[in-house]
Amino acid sequence: MEIDSPLPGTEPPRDCSRCPRLVALRQECQAEHPDWWNAPVPAFGDPDAWLALAGLAPGKHGANRTGRPFTGDYAGDLLFRALAAFGLSRGDYDARIDDGLTLDGAIIVNSVKCLPPQNKPAPAEIANCRPFFERQLAALPKVRVIVALGRIAHDAVLRARGARLAAHPFAHGAVHALPDGRHLVDSYHCSRYNTNTGRLTPEMFADVCRTALALHEEGV
Repeated sequence: MEIDSPLPGTEPPRDCSRCPRLVALRQECQAEHPDWWNAPVPAFGDPDAWLALAGLAPGKHGANRTGRPFTGDYAGDLLFRALAAFGLSRGDYDARIDDGLTLDGAIIVNSVKCLPPQNKPAPAEIANCRPFFERQLAALPKVRVIVALGRIAHDAVLRARGARLAAHPFAHGAVHALPDGRHLVDSYHCSRYNTNTGRLTPEMFADVCRTALALHEEGV
C-alpha cells in the first residue's frame, strides 16, 4: 500500500530508523499485523490550508493501522465530525482510508510520525522527529492558525516556530501569537480518555474550532 503525502519531500522514509524503541514496536506490529500500514504516518489534508491541526502521534489501531491520521480510532470520530461541521472537509468520514474523505482548508500534521508505546513518545523521540514536523509547517505558507491537540503538540509547535515555552503555557482554549505572525490555539487531545472523563466535550472542541475560524476571518 502506498499513500501520497500532501507535502511531498517532508516525510520521513517508511523505514526510518531514528528511534530504536519505535522501530522495535513497528517491527512487532509488522509481525503481528502484516496487512497494517505500520510505518511513519504522512500528513493528511489540504496543502493550501489556512488551518493546521498538530496531533501527537499515530494510535496503534487508528493511524498506524490505516496510514491516515486520526483514521480508525475514537479520536477521529470527534475530530472529523467537527471539521465537517465547520466546512473544513468534503465527503463522509467512515474510518477507512478509502472512504473518500478530503479536507478543505485544513491539514493534519503529527509532531511524532510513528506509533509510540502507550501513546507516549519519549523526549528524544519527539526531538528526533522535529525536523520533519518543522519542515511540514514551513511547507504550509498559507497556514495562519495552528490548533495543537495536547501539550506535546503545543510544545512541538512552539519549538518549531522559535517561541519560548515558558512564555506560552498550555491551556485549553488559550491563544498564542507566534513570532512568525501565526496564531496557536490550544486544545486537549480528542482521545477517548479525555472525552470519556469529560475533560474534553464535543462543545469544548467546537469552541476551539470557532476560535480558530474567528482568527482566520479576522485576518490576524
